Amino acid sequence: MKTLHSPLSRLAIAGAFALAAPAFANHPPASPALGSPVHDASAGRTITLDAGTKWVNVSGGETVSFVADGKRFAWQFDTYGTAPVFDLGSIAPAGVLNGRTVRVYVTPDPVYAN
Repeated sequence: MKTLHSPLSRLAIAGAFALAAPAFANHPPASPALGSPVHDASAGRTITLDAGTKWVNVSGGETVSFVADGKRFAWQFDTYGTAPVFDLGSIAPAGVLNGRTVRVYVTPDPVYAN
């Protein structure tokens, strides 16, 4: 037996995916060990990257918004200790860093600390 909720459910799911799409746009393919792209509004803090920025410090499990030259993206560092140091360019959308190298230092997620 068909219900009236089936078409509405499909529409709601499609809408959720459509709203999530901008969070993942233009990100290079990154290993899940590095975390995942998220909506900027979900970030707990913002890090501004300028020409002199050589590294950033984040905590595992933290969600951070990065701003560089007016462009921004957000990332959740759900790394679980697997990638303590990596290049921000490996997760930043194209054109955000403009060739700059910025290292990301990830401290262990305090939730999983002994």
